[in-house]
Amino acid sequence: MASDRERSGNGRSSGQSKRGFASMDEDKQRAIASQGGKAAHEKGTAHEFDSEEARKAGRKGGKAAHEKGTAHEFDTEEAREAGRKGGEARGRSISRDDSSSSSQTGAAVNPPKQGAKAIKTNS
Repeated sequence: MASDRERSGNGRSSGQSKRGFASMDEDKQRAIASQGGKAAHEKGTAHEFDSEEARKAGRKGGKAAHEKGTAHEFDTEEAREAGRKGGEARGRSISRDDSSSSSQTGAAVNPPKQGAKAIKTNS
């Protein structure tokens, strides 16, 4: 007698398995995966993304979502709001980095004002 795997021809079961992780509902899978992630972080074996790696992963996921047609399409106002929030978050992390280094050296930090333009002089 042929198994489901043999009948489907693509290596995947044509029916739903009665066993294993894949047969669980999504909420139960998510809960178990979450526990595994927490345990890995506690143990120190979890993968930690650096900013460049996270950027690449996000770009890859966004590209896949657009190809599938499941990506969120921002209207002008949503895009403006997302950009503003990103700029604020980036500004907070930069000023936090600057303030920690200036507290060690005693130097004052004056980040450029938002929207400020560089003035070119002829000298």
